Amino acid sequence: MTPQSIPAVAPRRLRLIGIIAAVAAIGLAVYGIADRARSKQEVQIWTNEQAIPTVTLVRPQQGPSEGELVLPGNVSAFYAGSIYGRVSGYVKDWYDDIGAHVKKDQVLAVIDAPDLDQQLAQARADLVRAQADKQLAQVTFDRWKVLATQNIVSQQAKDERYGALGARTAGVQAAQANVARLEALTAFKNLTAPFDGIVTARSVDIGDLVDAGGKAGKALFVVSDIHMMRIYVDVPQAFLGEMKENLKATLRLPGVDKTFQARLLTTSNAVAENSRTVLVQLLADNPDGKLWPGAFTMVHFHIPSDPDVLRIPATALIFEQHGMQVAKVDAENKVVLSKVQLGRNLGNYVEVSSGVSLADRLIDSPQESIASGDTVRIASAQDQSTAGRPTEQAHALGRHAPDSD
Repeated sequence: MTPQSIPAVAPRRLRLIGIIAAVAAIGLAVYGIADRARSKQEVQIWTNEQAIPTVTLVRPQQGPSEGELVLPGNVSAFYAGSIYGRVSGYVKDWYDDIGAHVKKDQVLAVIDAPDLDQQLAQARADLVRAQADKQLAQVTFDRWKVLATQNIVSQQAKDERYGALGARTAGVQAAQANVARLEALTAFKNLTAPFDGIVTARSVDIGDLVDAGGKAGKALFVVSDIHMMRIYVDVPQAFLGEMKENLKATLRLPGVDKTFQARLLTTSNAVAENSRTVLVQLLADNPDGKLWPGAFTMVHFHIPSDPDVLRIPATALIFEQHGMQVAKVDAENKVVLSKVQLGRNLGNYVEVSSGVSLADRLIDSPQESIASGDTVRIASAQDQSTAGRPTEQAHALGRHAPDSD
């Protein structure tokens, strides 16, 4: 190679190297721009996927042929007689303690009332005197009546004697009434059972002072008739239409391994304003005495039900100002809000008279921000296959955020 050719080759190589460097720089720039665009697109896709909420579905169910309403109740005796003192005195003796089976008019205790005995003795003496006065007035009138026929005495005198006889007769009647009153009051010295039953309370002992003051203080005895029991239940207003005469119910008491059958007798026909409930009375036979007055019981009402009425979980409802709605999911996993008409509230479930069908897929526990057209993701295939079961748990639903540019 001659020295003259070296300068000619060097510029060509430099241009080639420059071209290669420029192409490499352009390629790196294009690759960086494409990589950033791809990363941005992936972030956008991930963000959009995260904005789609995961939900659990429930399905409407057909109701059973017989529903069950469970409410707390109180057991009371068929009759409960509280015995108070009608006379004042001291308890002389008592004969029957709590738990004793007694018959009607059986003496439970005796009150010693000597002052009452003296009043009765005086009243009887007053009666004897009044009868003697009447007898004298009768004899006098008979004599004056004969004398009046002979014109020995005036008609006015005879009439006066007749008036005196009437007054004495009224005095005898008043004395007889006073004796009868005190005799009736004296009979109350014996405290007796008002009917056949069991003594469920006793608050007296020998020597206790009894004051005749009506129902002030505790009852001396309480006798309960427990051959049949009354059960009182406060029923919510929504179930008043089902509370019909002879409706069957089952009683279950804590600590008692036996159930009791009851039937509805009557209702109070009035709704309590503070609780919106109605007092219902049931009757239950108690031949073995296992039901005790004052016991707590759970009352299971056997309510006839229409199996064609659909039920949905109460958690599937959306409370709107224009009414109740549910969030349905269509075949494309899009949300469709639909209004529904509700029937009875069964606690965890509610009856729906219109607005849903058995084939609908409903979102459980939707958020208030849910709107028609939002896209949702079903939790899993297992959740879809078990949707509508009572054990299904609710998942929160978020509204699908619109894609950003």
